[in-house]
Amino acid sequence: MLYERLTLSADKEKVLKLAEKGQILKTSKDLVKDPFVLEFLDIKENTKYLESDLEKNILEHLKEFLLELGKGFSYVGNQVRLTLEEEHFYPDLVFYNRLLKCFVIIDLKIGKVTHQDIGQMQMYVNYYDREIKQDDENSTVGILLSTNKNETIVKYTLPEDNKTIFSSVYKLHMPKEQELIMAIEEEKKNFELNESLDKKQGLVK
Repeated sequence: MLYERLTLSADKEKVLKLAEKGQILKTSKDLVKDPFVLEFLDIKENTKYLESDLEKNILEHLKEFLLELGKGFSYVGNQVRLTLEEEHFYPDLVFYNRLLKCFVIIDLKIGKVTHQDIGQMQMYVNYYDREIKQDDENSTVGILLSTNKNETIVKYTLPEDNKTIFSSVYKLHMPKEQELIMAIEEEKKNFELNESLDKKQGLVK
């Protein structure tokens, strides 16, 4: 499935590195795939579903989801209640990664990620860091898993030195043959365009 992952990913170099060397966890960013491929959920294309439906389906396929997340993950709970001054909040999924020694909170979103979603995740991460994690554990990681991560909103909502909150896309299906062909053609065009620009600038002889 490497080629399909490369086609879907915006960071192809990272995906290739992962395929060649396996998953190496050194920083919190290493936990995050982009995209996550959730084809095992068997949700049919072009069907309407709620975030609660997605969460329920993931829990029913928890073993497969843990494998998709990568190394070292263990399940802590779903809809784990946080109470702040009598107001309750419920992160969708909470995991623990024993290799990086940190909690990982995942919120599921259908559609675009908003700055409110990012702010809420920041609150979850802050709460776990200040109230739940032990002194010998690392900072909590928050992942917003959506169908559209809205990169511009993410870029300007989070600080430049952010190392704990990430937005990633999930795909329910691998691309069809025609979609792969179109993606290949698009890559070829981009390559040829970049090569042409380099030649004009004297970068390629």
